[in-house]
Amino acid sequence: MRNTRSGLWWWVGGAVVSLAGAILLARQSIDEQRALFETDARIVHRLLSQQTVQHDAILDTLALLQPGPDSAGATPPEQRLPALYPHILAVQRRDRGAAWPEAALTEAETRSKQGRRAALAGLDLASGRYRLVLAAEPASYALTIDLKGMVPWSEWPMKPGTSPVQVRLEHEGQQFELQPGDTAALSAAGGWRFEFHKHLAAASQPFDVVARQRMGWSQLPWGRMLGWVAVVASVLALLAQWQRQRTARRRAEELLRLGQVARLNTLGELAAGMAHELNQPLTAVLANTQAAQRLLADEPPELDTARQAMAQAAAQARRAADVVGRLRSAVERPRQTGAGDGEVDLAAALERALHLLEPECRRRDVVPTLQAPEAVPVSADPVAVDQIVHNLLMNALQAMEAVEPSRRALTLSVGSTGAQGELAVADRGPGIASEALPRLFEPFFSTREGGLGLGLPLCETLAQGMGGSLTAANRPDGGAVFTLRLPLKDAA
Repeated sequence: MRNTRSGLWWWVGGAVVSLAGAILLARQSIDEQRALFETDARIVHRLLSQQTVQHDAILDTLALLQPGPDSAGATPPEQRLPALYPHILAVQRRDRGAAWPEAALTEAETRSKQGRRAALAGLDLASGRYRLVLAAEPASYALTIDLKGMVPWSEWPMKPGTSPVQVRLEHEGQQFELQPGDTAALSAAGGWRFEFHKHLAAASQPFDVVARQRMGWSQLPWGRMLGWVAVVASVLALLAQWQRQRTARRRAEELLRLGQVARLNTLGELAAGMAHELNQPLTAVLANTQAAQRLLADEPPELDTARQAMAQAAAQARRAADVVGRLRSAVERPRQTGAGDGEVDLAAALERALHLLEPECRRRDVVPTLQAPEAVPVSADPVAVDQIVHNLLMNALQAMEAVEPSRRALTLSVGSTGAQGELAVADRGPGIASEALPRLFEPFFSTREGGLGLGLPLCETLAQGMGGSLTAANRPDGGAVFTLRLPLKDAA
């Protein structure tokens, strides 16, 4: 029914908002972690680039400060470099006419001359050191550099022992690990992986700085995400409670409106029935009083006969008073309402009636089955149609109180036949007794104990007043079916 579908959409919307908020919080956390990783990786690249550029500057300085002819026997200045730069393990010099002790140094010097910059000699990153050669005249120089020692750890942006970020120097398939990172996390599947690759700033030392990190599911902000879901659930519960109260208030107002209109229409039906019942006793009162007048006018007056006529008139007057009393006890004075003829969708009228009677259906364990096309527009008074449908549904629910809950079923269908729209209400109650079926639409005839016997006659009168009809029949498989037929709007 409509309220159930509305509640379902509330929960679907709440689930979507909860999921969207949790995803946004998770994405924000991932983006923050990625930004922190990239910031640290850039700082690492800058620090290492400064160190490698410094190596080039040291070699260039040595090439400019060539030893003079009077420096024989003195300590070469380049030998004092390890004391100033602890990560420079050794400094070698090849004077003019001399040879390098290793072919790798000779080859590196040749490449240095060709490229006019320092060159790597016999690179072996696994050893944790590398050599850098600069060709110059009259002497060439070579530095042996410790990879770990050249890292300025005091300025390092991460804690090498606990940081989850792995940092390596790579070159031509070789690699050296500066920071191990969380190796278990890096080897695991799933999660989010961050990577950073960039060459060092010194062309003579073309190492790649490679940083890696994996963010696992356990690192997501589950506390904030669950908090967000709890907030949405709380808001949704408050909104659902507000919606239920609002729906209940509207249902009560609509039932009150239908009740007031029903009382007005019932009053008209009662007036017609009472006029018929009052006609006989009032005619008898008139006849007896007139007879009494004639008897009293005789000479001598027939007093005994006149008394009998007046007694009969008094008895008929009491009968009329009883009829009026029934009218007064059955009808209260309602507010005046009115509605003109218009277009009514029978399927929508059924939906409205089911919405109003949803608590009654739940109380009786009845789940209505609605079989209706998209729209069946008829020419009718909307208030009168609502009253008829409401009355038929309520009668069906009350009729099924006499059968087991497991057997109860209420089937509602809307369609059209020829120029008429049809609305059928079929129940699985005890049905209508054969002797009661012909009198079902008579005023003051009721098969229900305590019933006034005006609901169905009123519905039939309203249907006929709109150019339609209301019929009743027993179903072959048990229960009763009431069919309302009204002229289609296009055929009206």
